[in-house]
Amino acid sequence: MEAIVGVLTEHYELNNGVLIPKLGFGTWQTPNDIAPAAVQTALRVGYTHIDTAGAYHNEEGVGEGFRASGIPRDKVFITTKVQAEFKSYGQAKAGIENSLSQLKVGPIDLLLIHAPKPWPEMFTDTKKQYFEENEAVWMALEEAYERGDAKAIGVSNFSKADIENIINHCSITPMVNQIRFHVGHTQDELVSYCQSEGILVEAYSPLGTGRLLKDPAITAVAEKVGHSVAQVCIRYDLQKGCLPLPKSVHDEYIEANTHVDFELSDEDMATLDGIRES
Repeated sequence: MEAIVGVLTEHYELNNGVLIPKLGFGTWQTPNDIAPAAVQTALRVGYTHIDTAGAYHNEEGVGEGFRASGIPRDKVFITTKVQAEFKSYGQAKAGIENSLSQLKVGPIDLLLIHAPKPWPEMFTDTKKQYFEENEAVWMALEEAYERGDAKAIGVSNFSKADIENIINHCSITPMVNQIRFHVGHTQDELVSYCQSEGILVEAYSPLGTGRLLKDPAITAVAEKVGHSVAQVCIRYDLQKGCLPLPKSVHDEYIEANTHVDFELSDEDMATLDGIRES
């Protein structure tokens, strides 16, 4: 078997010095009984970074898939998340303990708060910010980090104000903010802020949950560069300095999504920058 090179062997360095693989395998919407096979395929084709969450209800399957792979634990980076609805120290601590129990992989490489508000409130006009609640949850993550149950900690779906609250009132600056980021939805101001604070931006739904695969402008760029639309979308995120987390349960797509060792020209990036989500 040929040695794997390129993006699959490259890393970003988090603000605490931990190295995180530049490309991750997402498992959102992957059922627990499907997760073991999907994770094994991902690891077989060269992924070394698997992303899950308590809310995905597949941590058990993700852990099973990793263990069945036979790959040494220190060769695979595993991320999980404290559920968005857990907004107290006690809930967060119990959630972390449950994730450790479900995964059965030892320490978690990256532990995130899944969202600053409970999911039912994330996309409504509610004015409640949950600042104090997130400080309490963050305390549980800091404790997990300090005792070695998590090698890095961060947040997901956090706005600038949410992150500033953590920075201003807690001891440890988040190492990651995992957000929806893809062609047409780039959250430029938030990304710029995170990068200025040394916070890595992870890009979930890099294919727009599949919506981008039929976009004519992206298709034109893909045909021009001789790669698939999915590969162009993933490459775009990488060239924006983000860490994409493509998801699939189909073996051929899991592998194809790793073939992103090409360069989009400034002209192609500008074309993609010009696309706006409808």
